[in-house]
Amino acid sequence: MEATKEIQQLKSRFRDLADRSYRQNVYCFSGFLGLSEQDLFWTMERELHYCRYALWGGYEGAERKMVRFGSPEELGYEEEYPIVCVHITPVLAKFADALSHRDFLGALMNLGIERSTLGDIRVGEKEAYLYCLSGMADYICEHLDQVKHTRVKCSVVSEMADVPQEEPRELEVQLPSLRIDVCLAKVYHQSREEILECFRSGRVYVDGRLCENNSRQLKGGETVNLRGQGKFIFTGELRETRKGKLSVKIKLYQ
Repeated sequence: MEATKEIQQLKSRFRDLADRSYRQNVYCFSGFLGLSEQDLFWTMERELHYCRYALWGGYEGAERKMVRFGSPEELGYEEEYPIVCVHITPVLAKFADALSHRDFLGALMNLGIERSTLGDIRVGEKEAYLYCLSGMADYICEHLDQVKHTRVKCSVVSEMADVPQEEPRELEVQLPSLRIDVCLAKVYHQSREEILECFRSGRVYVDGRLCENNSRQLKGGETVNLRGQGKFIFTGELRETRKGKLSVKIKLYQ
């Protein structure tokens, strides 16, 4: 019952933002959306077709994204997404713990911050880059001083272009077909039954949309997310091997 209420509230929020943007000729922004919330937005695509929109998470390939209702073509001007990046580093790197995504997220949630104000957290070696709403950056920099047992300091990245880009690992895999379940099983070294369970439990997304069809054919440029495992981009480059299989190239993020 609670989940249904939250879904209806989010749908109403999308409608309100689209209506306000369309009627007042202004840009309106949602909070950061996870994959399931993005999928809910895509189910309303026809209903909201009267208002142009775009999704962005602060960098190319972001998983958590905001919806911006309104476009330069309609409104005659550009307005950037209210997203900044906060660099989180240990005060004393020598004594810092090895920190995970869960550690950083847990520390932020302990500050009473709403998840919708936070985008992706990209974790490096004893550091993290946090994408968040610009209005939350000062609060985070002032109050986030410890992650797990490690004392940390925060600073807003002045230029987004200075944030290190996440480099995917390029792989070439051989497949009997371009079915998404076949590709997932090969990439993540799992059995067909394990991958089918991922579809049944709603863990597979393609370009932000929930994918329930395990026999779906992959298309070039699509991003496939397997929640809890990572994501990859199917480049569309392929060739046929001598044994009749398809050799395809993917860009793997983990």
